[in-house]
Amino acid sequence: MEKLLDVVSVQPCKDNTLILVFENNEKRLFDMRPYLDEKPFTKLKNLPLFMKAKVAYGTVAWPGNIDIAPETLWNCSIKA
Repeated sequence: MEKLLDVVSVQPCKDNTLILVFENNEKRLFDMRPYLDEKPFTKLKNLPLFMKAKVAYGTVAWPGNIDIAPETLWNCSIKA
């Protein structure tokens, strides 16, 4: 079983992507656009809210109790 890596840094971008740095220092790009039609992420279509992404408890979170699993961020991102 692969070790779960925490997110240590997030930079939200205006094109609804996230530039992530994981605890192993790997920088990766995650595209949120495919998720924006699914609850609870529909609220993140509001760009000012999307841009408030922050690291919380090893993953990415937004105001309103919205977060995404760190394994999704890792498995569905590409090296940046």
